[in-house]
Amino acid sequence: MLEIFRALGVFYKYENNTLEIYPDTIKNFSAPYEIVRKMRASYYILGPLLAKYGRCKLSLPGGCVIGSRPIDLHIKGFNLMGADIKIEHGFIEAHTRKLKGTEIYLEGPKGPSVGATINVLMAAVLAEGTTIIEGAAQEPEVEVIIDFLNTAGAKIKGKHSSKLIIDGVKTLKGIEFKNIYDRIEAGTMILAFAITNGKGKLTNVPLKDLRSVFEIFKNAGIKINKIDETTITVEKEAKGNPVQISTSPFPGFPTDLQAQFMAFLTLVPGTSVIIERVFENRFIQAMELIRMGANIVLNKDTAIITGVNKLSGTQVMASDLRASASLVLAALAAEGKTIIHRIYHLDRGYEKIENKLKKVGAWIERVS
Repeated sequence: MLEIFRALGVFYKYENNTLEIYPDTIKNFSAPYEIVRKMRASYYILGPLLAKYGRCKLSLPGGCVIGSRPIDLHIKGFNLMGADIKIEHGFIEAHTRKLKGTEIYLEGPKGPSVGATINVLMAAVLAEGTTIIEGAAQEPEVEVIIDFLNTAGAKIKGKHSSKLIIDGVKTLKGIEFKNIYDRIEAGTMILAFAITNGKGKLTNVPLKDLRSVFEIFKNAGIKINKIDETTITVEKEAKGNPVQISTSPFPGFPTDLQAQFMAFLTLVPGTSVIIERVFENRFIQAMELIRMGANIVLNKDTAIITGVNKLSGTQVMASDLRASASLVLAALAAEGKTIIHRIYHLDRGYEKIENKLKKVGAWIERVS
């Protein structure tokens, strides 16, 4: 994302987990394919640039190949607000004289879209008049965007609901803001302790955003004790218990923890079932886990996992961000050495994951 900022001419400073952004230096409104192809979230520049400057051009986004992930809802929202959108030669080009507030229904066939909600919301805060978004996603990542924008001077009502009402303002102001903790990284680290029969403490955990996840972890035999509002201890009870889960939008079990939980269940006695209801191609990690000795049977959107006594280290290939994390977890618990290729996916969601795991006893090295 910072590479995109650089391409746009935005000046920034990033150090000690703090990012300072100075947008007045922007001089370009086109994001190149070489950067956008690496990360699907690149499309988040569309809403702000269209609202503030009336134009934006970027390559159709890349990122993890986990199923059909069209951006038609984003485009629908911008069109309804008066933008002219063209898709030609693999690029999205958007223009508008001024975005106008309107009513937009954003829920897709598989539920609310987090990306479309955030993108249209960022555009609507500077639109003329009132925008009403129906079918808005309610993930914590959406709510923190609402908090950020309101702090900067936006007028957004409807937080904690699927209906957002945005009264457009003329400008936003510069602010200082603390981001939320990453619930998916926290869930991944909990599973790292559990799959290795370890015991440890995690800090900076967004407990309120993980309530449904904790309930399922508890049923699976993962013991989580709250120490304070953001600190927990983790350990696994005995051998664990088989469970059946379905992924769903917040507050359900997140699809972004499905692959990691599958890795854990490969070593839990009995038969567990995972139903993936968000993305149709998000069991890619299963074939690599099978190469390590897991017993997994796939049938369309359903994975049946029968626990085995052990996993064996081998060479595996990472296909996307969360699949990469699942292979790291499996490797931590496997006998022998595991080599994971194409780990560049990991760095979009986990900052220096190998260093964090080393601190709690993992034997892990990044070799390239």
